[in-house]
Amino acid sequence: MKSGIHPETRPVVFRDTATGDAFLTHSTLDSDQRIEWEDGATYPLIDVEISSASHPFYTGKGRVVDTEGRVERFERKYGSYRGSGRGENA
Repeated sequence: MKSGIHPETRPVVFRDTATGDAFLTHSTLDSDQRIEWEDGATYPLIDVEISSASHPFYTGKGRVVDTEGRVERFERKYGSYRGSGRGENA
C-alpha cells in the first residue's frame, strides 16, 4: 500500500438516533462531539438517522407495501399497452 495517500482511520462511535443504539468501529470521519465508551475511553460521536438497529431490512419489522392495484392505477392514469402491439413481440 502506498504511504501518505490514504486517509487516517480512527475509532469512532456511531449512534442511531431512531433507537439510541451505538456501536464502535473504525472510520475516516471525525466529529466535534465526543462520547465516553464502555471501555472508559472517549471517541468521536457520529449521529446517523438509520443503521442496522433500525432499518426494516435488518430488524424484520418492515412495512408491507401494498402493491395490489398499483398496476391498475398506473394503467388508468397513463393507459394500457396491452393489445396495442407495443409489447415484447411488437
